[in-house]
Amino acid sequence: MLDINPILLLVTFVVFVSLIAVLNSWLYNPLFSFMNKRDEDIKKDLDKVGSNDDEIATLNAKAESIIMTAKLEAAALREKVIADAKELAESKLEAKRAELANEYLEFEQSLACAQDELTSDLMSQVPVFKEAVKAKFSQI
Repeated sequence: MLDINPILLLVTFVVFVSLIAVLNSWLYNPLFSFMNKRDEDIKKDLDKVGSNDDEIATLNAKAESIIMTAKLEAAALREKVIADAKELAESKLEAKRAELANEYLEFEQSLACAQDELTSDLMSQVPVFKEAVKAKFSQI
């Protein structure tokens, strides 16, 4: 039935071993060295990223300090501008108050003059009123 041929078995074994040796030297060893090199590169990149974390933290701290100083400067500038605006508004308000006070004094003076004129006019017409009153009493 089945004949086992020892020469054919030996040749098959030699071909199999030689194929394993050739595949090992041409395929498996370069593949394993590539995979090991890739793993080492990944580790190096991770180490670089770890060292970059320190740089990133330092840069973030610098950025935060710059932002804080900018905010403080902006707040100081805003306060200065507000104070200048208040000062300008106060000076304008004082000028307007002084102007209104002068206008009020002029108005009081013109009112006093008008009162004096009316008083003098009425005083000048008192004799006419006396005559009119006497005429009315005489008619009664």
